Order: sequence, then C-alpha cells, then structure tokens
Amino acid sequence: MQTIYIDVLIVLNIYVNYFLLKTTAKITSSPLKTARCIFASFYGSLFSLLILAPELPFAVTLTIKLISAVTIVAVAFGIHGKSRIIKNTVAFFSANFIFAGAIYAVYSWLKPQFMHFSNSYFYIDFSLLLLVISTAVLYFIVCIFKRFSDISPEFADCYKIIIRYKDKIFTYDGLADTGNSLTDFFSGKPVIICGKNNFDGCKIKFRLIPYSTISENSLIPVFSPDEIVIVNKITEDKKTVDAVIGLVENNGKAIFNPKILKN
Repeated sequence: MQTIYIDVLIVLNIYVNYFLLKTTAKITSSPLKTARCIFASFYGSLFSLLILAPELPFAVTLTIKLISAVTIVAVAFGIHGKSRIIKNTVAFFSANFIFAGAIYAVYSWLKPQFMHFSNSYFYIDFSLLLLVISTAVLYFIVCIFKRFSDISPEFADCYKIIIRYKDKIFTYDGLADTGNSLTDFFSGKPVIICGKNNFDGCKIKFRLIPYSTISENSLIPVFSPDEIVIVNKITEDKKTVDAVIGLVENNGKAIFNPKILKN
C-alpha cells in the first residue's frame, strides 16, 4: 500500500483548489480576491483527507463533494444571492469533475506508482510536472473558450439600458464593450458609462472615482441607481444587473462590459 504524507496531500490540494477557483472565476466572470482564494483553497484541501477513509459509496462521496463545492465557493466568492452562488458552484463542481476525471483516466491507463485515487480524491507523490501541466491545460482551455464566447461585434450595440432612480426613468441605447473595465473601487461593482445630459436637473448623490482613457486621466462622478435593466433588442431578453452609473460629457450610448450580463 502506498504511503500518503498528509503535508504533501494538503499542499497538493491547495494548489489544485486555487486553480479550480481561478477557473471558476474565469467561467462566471466573478471577482475573486487572492486572499480569499488562498483561504478557500486551504479550507477545501481539508476535504481531501477523505482519501484516508475506507472506500465510501458513490452517493455518499457525491454528497460530500457537493457540500464541499458549495461551502468552498461561499468562502471564496461570498454569498451574493442564490442565483450567483448556484452559478459559481456549478462552474466549480464542473471544473473539479473534469479535472478529477482527467486525473483518474491517467491513473486507470498508466497505473503509476506515484498516484493514489480514492473517494474521488487523488494523491500524487509527487509528480509536480504532471500537476502543473494538467492545471495549466485546463485553465488555457477555459481562457480560449471565454475569448470566443464573448459578444460578437455585430451584436455589441443591440441593447437598451433602462435606469430607474427614485421616481425617474432614464433610457439609453446600450453598447457592449469589453474595453470598459472601469470598476467602482468602493463597492467593487462595474461602471456603466452614460452621458450626463439626461440627468441634468436631477438631484443625485454621487462620488468621484479615477477614470482614464487613452488621452486623459481624470475623475468621473458615479452613483448607485435603484435599478438597472439591460434589454436585448433582438431577443427581447431582460436582465437586471448590479452596477453603478458613471456620468461623462457627450456620450450618446450607455457603454457596459458584457461580463455583467453573465453575473
């Protein structure tokens, strides 16, 4: 029977969980702070101790996996509504399942002496090269998929933005632009850039955040409306998004990053 070193087991799973969480953040376009990612990776690595337990029924193993996935995601990303945590959990569990499946395929095919697989957890003593290659390939595939799944340019301007602030409704033509990466550093929310002329005469409580373009660096006033709805003019799908509004001069369209449609 292979000797399993607990310190190697924990370090191995911290590494794997870290990249699985990064992959999840990439898939769902969710913000993920490094400190929370590391802490969640350590917490998740504790479940790997199940490899030391006797072989468990598949239903029990699956239940534990689901519980671990939900709690790891909650620790890493926080709890921001049921739909968000379900989305992140499904993405994390799927990435975990694919990665574990790939490792198990290698294990079943080659039967390497340095690898042990039990209760859906694996132990490698210690083919670091195999581990790095496996996680790097998975992350690369996800990045390629995300790149080609972004909104195509021909559909970038088929949106309408409806903003509700107190008793007023403001409507803009929307433009999906991945170049808008502006984020409100106070709330962590993405910023939708709108022309401020529509808001003339409207008393708004706003704050200033740094704003940069190719030609200038300045401050932009932002505020949190009561509701923002993005409507696809082609499909007529509607989505309420969690963002803030930034106001600039002479901007005919509301420019938003399409990632907010996936959150």
